[in-house]
Amino acid sequence: MDRSTFFKGVAAGVIGLPVALRVLMGDEAQAQDELLSSGDGRRFEWKMVTTWPPTLPILADGCKMLADLVRKMSNGRLDITVYGGGELVPALESFDTVRQGGAQMGSGVAYYWSGKVPAAQYFGGLPLGFSAQQMNSWLLAGGGLELWRELYAQYNLRPFLGGNTGMQMGGWFNKEINGLSDFRGLKMRMPGIGGRVLQRLGGSPVLKPAGELYTSLERGLIDALEWIGPYHDYEMGFHEIAKYYYYPGWHEPGSCFEFTVNLDAWNELPEDLQTMLETATHLVNLYTLSEFEARNAETLAKIKSLGTVELKAYPQEVLDAASQAAREVAEELAESDAFARRVYDSILAFGRNAAEWEKLSL
Repeated sequence: MDRSTFFKGVAAGVIGLPVALRVLMGDEAQAQDELLSSGDGRRFEWKMVTTWPPTLPILADGCKMLADLVRKMSNGRLDITVYGGGELVPALESFDTVRQGGAQMGSGVAYYWSGKVPAAQYFGGLPLGFSAQQMNSWLLAGGGLELWRELYAQYNLRPFLGGNTGMQMGGWFNKEINGLSDFRGLKMRMPGIGGRVLQRLGGSPVLKPAGELYTSLERGLIDALEWIGPYHDYEMGFHEIAKYYYYPGWHEPGSCFEFTVNLDAWNELPEDLQTMLETATHLVNLYTLSEFEARNAETLAKIKSLGTVELKAYPQEVLDAASQAAREVAEELAESDAFARRVYDSILAFGRNAAEWEKLSL
């Protein structure tokens, strides 16, 4: 959808962004007065199942932030209880749980569902593709979100933006990567299209949720891993079990998270609660990227000061090969699925204009 439609949508109804901002700023009394006289009086108790460990900073925090915002804005009429991965259902079963109605809401990233919904991978981001700013622009102002919702409606789901990592790091290794030959036979945690690119480079991609990464690398079940960036990677202790920390994160330059809502549950909500929920997702989307940018900058200095981790740039040979393989994999996916073709064409069209503007604006 275009920018004007987006801003009209966010501001729709009696309750909207101004109320959300008053709640955030602490002026709850005025917000509650408005809310007490709004809506049809029904109350809804929802469950949110996530792919994140229950105490994972930023990502689990964002889910709890959304639940708290909606609870305050609605005066308790929409009460969402958040469950971390494994607390109610296994982390990677959240997609099916929400679409089947076992929970009303979920949080994850679209490329986790590549085996079920091939075209979903594009909405998580592409290797050497959009930055966080460009990803948000394509989704919110370039038609991407409309396509995403059309796709997920086939699975009884409604997606919302759930944050963005910004540029990630390239991964943790216990051996140096001096060229393409060092990827041969390498078992590395890397999901989505990035994992398929890794396979083209000679590696073996492995999909594992966040809660299993440390032990998998420590025990040698995988040879290397990528997660997000300095802040999360440090908090998860990867510096304790790996020596080399590579950059840039070519595989995920601006990865988008998602909130999913069961479509039946969404349609049951009164319009004012729908507006509150969607408004809260936009605030969490902004919060998540902002937190990652700030915390990553702080933590990178801490990692450098350890003296036990070597930060290394990927060889140009690897980056060139990854770029070529990324284009091939993205095009092959588009050729294999009609809806994926539509999504990829939209990305290419938006990307051509974005690239021209980027030359002048950076």
